[in-house]
Amino acid sequence: MSETTELLARLVEIDSINPELVPGGAGEAEIAAFAAGWMGERGLDARVEEVAPGRANAIATARGSGGGRSLLLCAHMDIVGVEGMDAPFEPRIEDGRMHGRGSFDMKGGLAAVMAAAAGVAAAGLRGDVIVAAVCDEEYESIGAERVAAELTADAAIVTEPTGLDVCVAHKGFVWLDVETAGVAAHGSRPDLGVDAIAAMGEVLVGLSGLAAQLAGSRPHPLLGTGSVHASLIEGGQELSSYPELCLLRLERRTVPGETLADVEAQIAAIAPGAAVRSTFERAPFEIAADAPIVSAVHRHAIDVLGREPATVGHAAWMDAAVLSAAGIPTVVFGPAGEGAHAVEEWVDLDSVERCAQVLEAVAREWCA
Repeated sequence: MSETTELLARLVEIDSINPELVPGGAGEAEIAAFAAGWMGERGLDARVEEVAPGRANAIATARGSGGGRSLLLCAHMDIVGVEGMDAPFEPRIEDGRMHGRGSFDMKGGLAAVMAAAAGVAAAGLRGDVIVAAVCDEEYESIGAERVAAELTADAAIVTEPTGLDVCVAHKGFVWLDVETAGVAAHGSRPDLGVDAIAAMGEVLVGLSGLAAQLAGSRPHPLLGTGSVHASLIEGGQELSSYPELCLLRLERRTVPGETLADVEAQIAAIAPGAAVRSTFERAPFEIAADAPIVSAVHRHAIDVLGREPATVGHAAWMDAAVLSAAGIPTVVFGPAGEGAHAVEEWVDLDSVERCAQVLEAVAREWCA
């Protein structure tokens, strides 16, 4: 078993369930301490930084001699829940794949980052190679937000799983609440009551129309179109009363070029008379396919893989958007596998090794 595979197995063994997703989840304190310790033993300047109680980042730097470009390698440590899984924290290797919660999303990418940084720790580079193993990507990305506020770099690579393709764009999202108001009254008094749930019907019809409009709009070349769906709805007091309130919670997925103001205007237009408020937003991400860091990853991927990686977009949101918004040119490149958030999750071990090799080669060139 290679050192990188052994590292990945140790990472999978550590419970790092995001407590915002699963009440009582372990959080990232233990895995951050392990990651910092492992990198410190291999010559990096490593530390654990608490971001919130029980939530931590591990930051490690292979310090350069000065005068070179810096490179940030970023991966998240938190995982989703394990309901329905059999032995989720016991890494199992079969047919070149490691099974276990987080192996694919994204401890495979985390192991690649750590191994690559260890490989250049004594390389005598001029620029710094910085590892940010971050918390909370699966919820509100407080870990990446802290990194973006406190660190800077000339480029960044996020190692979310891409199947060793080069990802240069991903979608964003906005969560919104729509509330319709009625008048509570006894069910026998239609002369007094106003039905808030029935009023929401017009909004839902409008939402279907907006979804069709978005599906027919001009697609982004890598991401397709934006979308919208109703996620949760609640309302009413009991069967024999007119409902006073109805609350619809929806999600609007966005592509580059769509703004929060655009989304809020669209929802307000289909919900006249309702109260509309956005509750959370994550912007989409895009970097030019010929940006220097993209070209560097692409070039070294060809050398390591013996093939030309595809240039792709990704439907899901990633921490790449946080780093990019902070002014750090960012690309996404990570291992192959399946089962993100699923009962059966695995990562291809050869792809983890090759990912680490590409990252190390990029770092040696970028930070020379």
